[in-house]
Parts: sequence; structure tokens; C-alpha cells
Amino acid sequence: MDLSTSATTVTTVFPLAGVPRLDAPPAYTPRPGRSSGGLPLITLPSGHTAVHLTRYADVHKVLADPTFARAETNVDDGPSFLPTTMPPELLLNLDTPDHARMRGFVTADYSSAGVERLRPTADAVIDELFAALRAEDRPDLFRTVLDPLPVTVNCHFLGIPVEDIAYFRPFSRTVQIASGDDVPTLLDHFWKVYGYVTDLVTGARPTRADGLVARFVAARGTVEPALSDKELVGLLLGSVLGADQNILSVLTKAVYTLLCAPPLWRRLVDDPDVAPRLVEELTRVIPLGTISTFPRVATRDLELAEGAVRTGDIVYADAFAANRDPDAFPDPEVIDPDRKGRRHLQFGYGMHHCMGAALSRLEITTLLTRLAREFPGLTLDADPAALPWDHGTLLRRPVALPVRW
Repeated sequence: MDLSTSATTVTTVFPLAGVPRLDAPPAYTPRPGRSSGGLPLITLPSGHTAVHLTRYADVHKVLADPTFARAETNVDDGPSFLPTTMPPELLLNLDTPDHARMRGFVTADYSSAGVERLRPTADAVIDELFAALRAEDRPDLFRTVLDPLPVTVNCHFLGIPVEDIAYFRPFSRTVQIASGDDVPTLLDHFWKVYGYVTDLVTGARPTRADGLVARFVAARGTVEPALSDKELVGLLLGSVLGADQNILSVLTKAVYTLLCAPPLWRRLVDDPDVAPRLVEELTRVIPLGTISTFPRVATRDLELAEGAVRTGDIVYADAFAANRDPDAFPDPEVIDPDRKGRRHLQFGYGMHHCMGAALSRLEITTLLTRLAREFPGLTLDADPAALPWDHGTLLRRPVALPVRW
């Protein structure tokens, strides 16, 4: 619906209920009763009981608190949404002070200013993908444009050959989108990606001198102590996986949502300047996948608005729920590109704020702006409720978007 707020300003909003299948079933099971601190409880897929935080103020407070430990969960039989453990050197598994040392090493390159240099690259890649889309008899926006975009841009960013995509991407896709029913295959594919990134770091595979891999290797001694090969692999593995599959999932669901919401699409076509605000609002309401954060362990008592976390509690700070907290976002189930107020928590907050947030924003905003400009009549050429989806332990997205224009 379009609500005219003045003679010159039109605010376009759209109900989330009008976007089929956007929300996934929860990856946890609610439990009866409350914690000793009066907080709701859930059972994680690992079988552990966790405190479930859903209010924006509480989730924000926990995410901002570096005393909540991640490393304690990444152990055999530890509290987890995942069917296996991960290498301890991954940023998402680190606590202070190791996390600060490694995160500080990459902050400048992944900042808004750092990724801005990729804008011409993203535009050039989009040029090629749009040309391919126009040449198709039965165009599929996901297959031809969305699926190859993040991984190709990331190859340029990292300085690795785009020809390598055919090797590593089937494995990285399994790692991010696997169901968890076949743990041996999941582990096999993970270690293949890990081995590929190790080869990049050690020089066994070629990289460009101006790419991020080469720069990281050259600068490893600028922190104390110098970063080891394993630590560099841990940093870069997050990019090889997240800057491809994670961005792809949000990008695909952003486009899917707009194609299910013609008033929002028309707003973008008529008012391209709304794109950054629209992307923020879409990012607020779109679940990345099945979980929003990884469990943490409380190392101290903490008073929250809804109750209290006790030392030793396993805590799931649910950013998806927080992003739809009516106390933080009035009418949270409505997509409103003119929404003002708090910043969403889709990319997390605090020390574990998503390293690729700025890159994600750049790619999604650039792609949506150009789609609206070059394909203003774009519509979905299928029943949205009938589209096929990938649904894994971590990520979830449509895998076909037939379109016409």
C-alpha cells in the first residue's frame, strides 16, 4: 500500500506476510519453564539447554559484551547448532585477546572505505551477467546473475583466479548449505576448502599481488605475534565462505522479496536514492538462514530487561527475533524503507560483528540499483510459493527466480 504523507513525499510499505516462505522453521525447540534468571529456554540441536534472548535490548547487550565466550562452545559435544566442531582459529570461535589481534588485522580492508574500491569491479561483473541474462530465452535471475555475482567479486577482492571457482565452490556450497544429515561429506568438503585456502596462503596456488591474500601474507608480521599460516587460513576461510554463500543468500532473498512486493519494486525504480535505506530494511527483516548467531557461554552474571543471565548459562542471542521486536521497530512485520531509529542486528554487533557487512551492503545496493534502472519492468515469472529452495543447517534461499521484463 502507498501512504501519502505530504504532497511531495510518498512512503511505500509492504507486509511481510505477502512474501511467501521467507521465514524458516526455528532450528531449536522451545522448552517449558524458565531459567534460574527468569529467561525463556530452548533446546539446541546438540541437545543442550540454552537461554533464549529475543528482545532487542537484551540481544544487543549480550552481543556487545566480550565476556560471553565462544571458544567454550566449539568443543566435542559442545552446545551448538552445527553437527560438528570447527577449527578454533576461525574468528567466530575466538575470544579476547586473540580475537582482537586477528580482527584488527583485517578491519581496514573490510571497512566501508576498504571495500569501496570494489565498486567498479562489481559493476563490470554485473555488466557481463546482465548481458547473459538478456540473451536467455527463459531467463533465470538466480542462475545467471545472483549465483555468480558474489563469488566472482570475491575472487577479484582476494586476488584468486576466477577459474578456481569451478574447483572450490561445490565444496564451499556444501559447507554452508548442507543439511547436516551427511556429516562425513560435510567434513570432507570443508577440509577440501580448508586445503584450498591453505594452498593460497602457502603459495602452492597462485594469487595476484594486489589481492587480499597476497597483502595479508605480506603484512602478517605487523601484529604481535605474527600471524601463523593457520591463523591466516582462518581469516581467509571466513571470506571464501561468507563473502560468497552468505552474501548470496541475503542478496537472493532481497531480490525475491522485492519481486513479491511490486509497490516496493516500483518505489526503487522511481526513486533510486532509496536503495541504501531499502537494503537496510530488507536486511532487517530477511533471516540469513536458520540461525542468527552462534551460542555463547556466560562467564559472569548479567542483568537484562527480561531477566538475568547466570554464570555458566548457554545463551542464544536471537538477532532475528530482535530485528522484529516491536519495542525497537514499530510495526516490525512491515517492510518500510523510510523506517528510522535503531540499527538492525542482522550482521551482529560488537566483537563478532560480521566482517563482510560493508561488502554485502555494497554488492546488494549496487545490484538492486542497476536492476531497477536497466530492468524496470522486472517481474517474477512463476508462482513464488512454488519456487525451489535450498535449506541447510546454516543457510536458506530460493535457487530459481524465473523473470520477465
